[in-house]
Amino acid sequence: MVLQNKKAAELTGRQRLTVFLLLGAGFMLSVDFSILNVALPQLGAGVGLELSALPWVVTAFALPAAGFTLLFGRIADLFGRRRMFLIGIGLLAVSSVLGGFAANPAMLLTARVLQGLATAIATPAALSLLVTSFRDEKLRARVLGLNGALMSGGFTVGALVGGTLVGMLSWRSAFLINVPVAVLILVATPFVVRAGSGRREVQLDVPGAVTVTLGLLAFVFGVINRNLFALVGGLALLVVFWLIERRTEAPLAAVGILSRPTVKWGNVAGLIVFSMEPGAIYLMTLYLQDVLHFAPMTTGLVFGVPGLASVAAGILAGRFIGRYGSRKVLAVGMLVQAACTAPLVLLGTGNGWLAVLIPALFLGFFGHVTAIVSFMVTATSGLPDSEQGLATGLATLTQQIGITIGVPILAAVAATRSGLLSGIHLALAVNVVVTVTAVAFIWTGLRPRPSATGISSDSGETSDDELAAA
Repeated sequence: MVLQNKKAAELTGRQRLTVFLLLGAGFMLSVDFSILNVALPQLGAGVGLELSALPWVVTAFALPAAGFTLLFGRIADLFGRRRMFLIGIGLLAVSSVLGGFAANPAMLLTARVLQGLATAIATPAALSLLVTSFRDEKLRARVLGLNGALMSGGFTVGALVGGTLVGMLSWRSAFLINVPVAVLILVATPFVVRAGSGRREVQLDVPGAVTVTLGLLAFVFGVINRNLFALVGGLALLVVFWLIERRTEAPLAAVGILSRPTVKWGNVAGLIVFSMEPGAIYLMTLYLQDVLHFAPMTTGLVFGVPGLASVAAGILAGRFIGRYGSRKVLAVGMLVQAACTAPLVLLGTGNGWLAVLIPALFLGFFGHVTAIVSFMVTATSGLPDSEQGLATGLATLTQQIGITIGVPILAAVAATRSGLLSGIHLALAVNVVVTVTAVAFIWTGLRPRPSATGISSDSGETSDDELAAA
């Protein structure tokens, strides 16, 4: 009997190929988000994009990914996950070619929008294919854990590869490197990944996807251009999105479950974590290249070496949560992220400040990824199995929204100062204040509450068994 259980927990040859292919695709998509970070100044100069408009290179990617990931997840359930995965990877290849040959800002931003759309199509399909390929719960947990570790390492590899490519070749190579990898995936997938049948009963929330995407677009446009009408219009559309999600039978994001403290405050934490850290990374990219005048390759090394801490955090965070509870680990992770951002407010114009920057990035990345894992556990804990999918979808939307708004908000704060370095200092100070303030509210919101039986509930103190279930 023991031998049978052991055998059941082993990967077959086809499953190994499936894992390699799908995790490789997910890793490429996560790298694709960060690979251009270190190339932003050169990229802007290459196509005539002004410094104040550089946040749009990040935002143009993140907006469609935020607005359409959940919708395309539903479409994949309806029309077939493998088919949608192949469509997404194919679109990524086409958009990467367009970006690699971009001659003006319009072509570049169009390529980034299409890359974000490709990510929205391929990512949920790949994850669904990965989950449905394994019936054994232990195997599924191992594969999903490996997926999380690879996603955490995506930023590190993206920074290193992006810096190397830009330093040795040009910023265009950061786009074109996707093409051969995407073609290889397109060729191999039909032979490795089984095609599943679509579910005709799946309903699509098109109004929700349209309102959240237009709302985010208007909001970000208002932040970058300091346009009050766009800000108000964006917020109004997001309110409409909220109302749609509360009334539709098949919501894109199950906002109704936000009445549970773990879900509500877990998603608040996710919004802060995913908005503040990418914004800080963007500011540090400008600091390294426009203040210290480092080459892209050097910038990639500065980010990449400390970024190795994110991989370690992805592996260790689950153990921390099992021992200390998700509430404590979430708060500590966010405080470490803020504490390591605080000394960056003092950065000066000399290379000696790297002695402050690199250790701060190392510890900050560790806290950041630890907080990410804790956020996902908190936001999906204390729920019945029937609501796990809804909570995961809401957490995914929160992550994408945070990535979308963080860079333009902090860039807009920095732009209020005449000097670049003083603007960076101000934006980082705002980053720290927002994060610490959020931790205070989250810690209070996740405090243990006695139930009618005298047993605390909805505390966010996830045990080992709950962590395994999550």
